[in-house]
Amino acid sequence: MADIFDVVADETRRDILGVLRERSEESTDDNEISVSEIVAVLAVSQPTVSKHLRVLRDAGLVIVREEGQHRFYRLETTPLEDIEDWLIPFLATTAAADAATLADAEARARAALNDEQRAIAAAIGKAFATTAHQVSSVVAATKAEVESARNKLGGLRK
Repeated sequence: MADIFDVVADETRRDILGVLRERSEESTDDNEISVSEIVAVLAVSQPTVSKHLRVLRDAGLVIVREEGQHRFYRLETTPLEDIEDWLIPFLATTAAADAATLADAEARARAALNDEQRAIAAAIGKAFATTAHQVSSVVAATKAEVESARNKLGGLRK
């Protein structure tokens, strides 16, 4: 099986995944889309779309339903968890660095203010710190919930 990163590295496959994601977000019951609909949306040839859908299917990123000569596809996001797992540490590190940079800028700005302005800046800084902490807590809780759900799903698959 191809590495998931190799599969999503291709721009046309990412475009197809985007079309499938939009379809699943738009529809509550019928989140499938035909090859001809994908061709129409992307303005790419049918053989090209079919070739890329085969790669996506082999990687487990799409599920196909055959109806006569027609094929209907829907998005399967589970394999994208590998990408998510790899990205999360980078995003968390970036958020922490951004918060530190903002705190440094706030300290420099506060030094140039009068007493009333310092009080306002302190209140804003406290609100920012509280919000940053809440966001970090939500991210940590969400990561824990995702891990718990993965563990439960792993148990169900066995």
